[in-house]
Formats: sequence, structure tokens, C-alpha cells
Amino acid sequence: MNLERLTGQEILAHVPDLVKVYRAAFGGPPWHEDESAADAFAERLTTDAHRPGFTAVLAGDNGDPVGFGTAWHTPSPFPTGRAYDLVRAELGETVETRLVGALEVDELAVSPRARGQGLGAGILDLLCGRADPCWLLTAPQAADAIRFYERLGWQRLTGPGADVVVFTR
Repeated sequence: MNLERLTGQEILAHVPDLVKVYRAAFGGPPWHEDESAADAFAERLTTDAHRPGFTAVLAGDNGDPVGFGTAWHTPSPFPTGRAYDLVRAELGETVETRLVGALEVDELAVSPRARGQGLGAGILDLLCGRADPCWLLTAPQAADAIRFYERLGWQRLTGPGADVVVFTR
């Protein structure tokens, strides 16, 4: 497996391949993302790639993309929309001191055929580098993802029963 750090401009050349990885990673349980969700991801990525400080990691297997991660620093004030409103509802005003300025991991996807090889951890390591703190979120029904982040030593900020699970490192 090969991991490559890319800028926003560089990642845009890979959008069609990343959509394929996205579909494979999120098409099954617990996500069940459909074609419209994959299309929405492509639109988000095209916009997100222009954010200040955007960075990405692309994982390939003999030139075939099998995983990726994207991140940027959370701006001040803490944004609204997307999942930000859920995060604020769970964490309240602490988002301003705990998450603003931190590296925000927005997407982490690994194709099912490439799982179990440490690829997700490798993508996160390269994506986050020495950035401290970093944060990410996942859905409460994503038990495998939650266990994965916990195994890597990420700290859960939200309690059981939360509408979104927020982790920090």
C-alpha cells in the first residue's frame, strides 16, 4: 500500500476514484449511503478542497485508490450547518475552546477489500501528523468505527446516547 499526502488542488484530479472508494466504504452497513450521497460527497469534496489548510491522504494499491482521508483546521467561530450543529448541541460552548483551531478530520474511507491491513490508521497518522489537537466525528451506530478510534487512543468527548460521537486526539 502506498500513502500520499495531497493538497486540495491535487486531490481534485482524483475525485472520480474517491467517489468509487466512498461508495464501497459507505454503501453497506451501518451507513447504507446511496448514489445521491456519493454525488453529494463529490460536491462537498470539490468545495472543501478550497478551504484554507485543506490536506488529504490518498491510499493506493498498485495505483488503484483504496482509501483516503481529508482534513482542515476548524475555523473561528465554530461553523454551522453540516454536522457542526449536532456537535455543538452535544458539546455546547466548549466547541470554541476544544475544537476551533484543531485539525478536523472530515472524511476517512477505506474500501472493504483493503480493510484489516492498518490502512485506516496509516491514513490518520499521515493526515494528522503532529497536529495537536485533532478531532473527528462518527455516527453512534458505527460500532466498528468507534472501536477503531478507541483502539488508536482517540478520546471520546460525547457520552452514550449522543446523536453524534466526537473524538479528539
